Amino acid sequence: MMTSVDTDLMRVLADPLRLRVVTLLAKETLCSTHLIEETGAKQTNLSNHLRVLREAGVVETEPCGRYTYYKLRPDVIAQLAGQFADLAESARDAAENKRACP
Repeated sequence: MMTSVDTDLMRVLADPLRLRVVTLLAKETLCSTHLIEETGAKQTNLSNHLRVLREAGVVETEPCGRYTYYKLRPDVIAQLAGQFADLAESARDAAENKRACP
């Protein structure tokens, strides 16, 4: 049973703008123009966040003419969810364990 959570991925998703982008991409594949419209972020700021998400393996790109589309990699999110599920199960199993103070 795994009881640790991928902290690098947690840091990536902890940023509010990146989490918003991931939430949007969970619903549909979007280009950066769509993401700028939806989030209100500046293009350079959004590009930096998309780079972080790409490098973390959370999103993948699909070139389409002069645009780049972004789509979520659901397997990465599912893996993180599984790690949290394992952590919750471990906590339930250990609910009655209490270490005595010295």
